[in-house]
Amino acid sequence: MILKGLQKMTLLDYPGKVAATVFTGGCNMRCPFCHNAPLVLFSNEVETVCTEDFFTFLKKRQGILDGVCVTGGEPLLQADLADFLGEIKSLGFSVKLDTNGTNPQKLRELIDARLVDYVAMDIKNSPSRYAETVGIDGFDLSPVFDSVSLLLSGIVDYEFRTTVVRELHSEEDLLAIAAWIKNAQHYYLQGYIDSGHLISDGLSGYSAQDLGKLLLSVQKILPVTELRGI
Repeated sequence: MILKGLQKMTLLDYPGKVAATVFTGGCNMRCPFCHNAPLVLFSNEVETVCTEDFFTFLKKRQGILDGVCVTGGEPLLQADLADFLGEIKSLGFSVKLDTNGTNPQKLRELIDARLVDYVAMDIKNSPSRYAETVGIDGFDLSPVFDSVSLLLSGIVDYEFRTTVVRELHSEEDLLAIAAWIKNAQHYYLQGYIDSGHLISDGLSGYSAQDLGKLLLSVQKILPVTELRGI
């Protein structure tokens, strides 16, 4: 398992739980607004976290932490992810998996094996603007549709989320997303923030006031929608 970072405690990443967050390297998307560009573009240059050291840390946090968030990059690219999650589960921790939804078969396998307790899937944009938003010409959206359908079936607890960028997301786009995932359990609009480690420059976020207006529009279709990171 290739680990490229560890946040030892978070109260934000796993809803309702005190958790640690571990980062994997590599991604099959090139979203211009990605705030973890080094993990996507230069993963081999990012210092690796020893897996043994991670589990030594985790054993010391039994009874203190409730869960582990596995994020990236795109974790489902890791060939040994199932074994890694199994070891986390064996220590009594809940697992939250972040994914871009491009590998629905592997996602289902992990869920069926009870290796994942909560899934957070990024909905990058409305279908018509997906390729532009993920930075890949001719992007095949069918696996993403399959992952959305899988989660909407209620097979596992989940959330959908969209990082809202002024240059990429209009009100019309967000309404199209809401119609796509209309029966979702949870949907979050996340404010875009320039982390300083982006894939592309020239992007900006909406003001809190403007995001509030967008939220009200989206809630007319998907009432469970909330703002996050504002």
